[in-house]
Amino acid sequence: MASEARKAFDKNLGDIDRLLEFHKSEAGESSGRKYNLEVLNKSAIVLITAFWEAYCEDIAAEALEHILNNANSSDDLPKELKKQISKSLKKAENELSVWEVADQKWKDYIRARLDEMTQARDRKLNTPKSDNIDLLFLDALGISKVSSSWRWDKKMTVERARDKLDKFVELRGSVAHRGCALESVKKAQVTDYLGFIKKLAAKTGGKVNSHVKDAVGTPLWTTSRGT
Repeated sequence: MASEARKAFDKNLGDIDRLLEFHKSEAGESSGRKYNLEVLNKSAIVLITAFWEAYCEDIAAEALEHILNNANSSDDLPKELKKQISKSLKKAENELSVWEVADQKWKDYIRARLDEMTQARDRKLNTPKSDNIDLLFLDALGISKVSSSWRWDKKMTVERARDKLDKFVELRGSVAHRGCALESVKKAQVTDYLGFIKKLAAKTGGKVNSHVKDAVGTPLWTTSRGT
């Protein structure tokens, strides 16, 4: 069993598999540069980044809803999340805003807060680079540095994972906003990005799941597969 966010993510990535299949059917498997097919590679880079961003938003919302549904009281909320909520209340211009969380209304307030943060990020057109993803999970769930979980094998350190993500997102920006990158976008970059982002989603999901379990005692999923 996987999180609903991961199910949607995997379904979305099916579009990338189809792009790669089309690339293969048009160009074959022989080596050498393939002409007139770079548009497929560009499209894949843009889509993978969009799917990654959607996954992070979705699992943050899903995890928060799980915490709220399983919390017996506001005392069960993660400490860092309560800190973020306190900051939001202190910044509010309305002097009566503190009463928005009184009398068991705190759950509705937290849900509305997440919706507002999501809309604010959309308006600002923030990109899903490592710093922005860290901020998303800090604000939404009280997870400090979710990117600290982005490590695997001996070579992929947290620093390398963050740098690699940021470079791919920058590549997406070049393609999406300028229509082209400084260099041609190759199929090898697509397959590398695809495998990398799957790993990143798994590590992020695992961190979120353990965070949720620590908070309310019940994880989002109970098998080793789900992220």
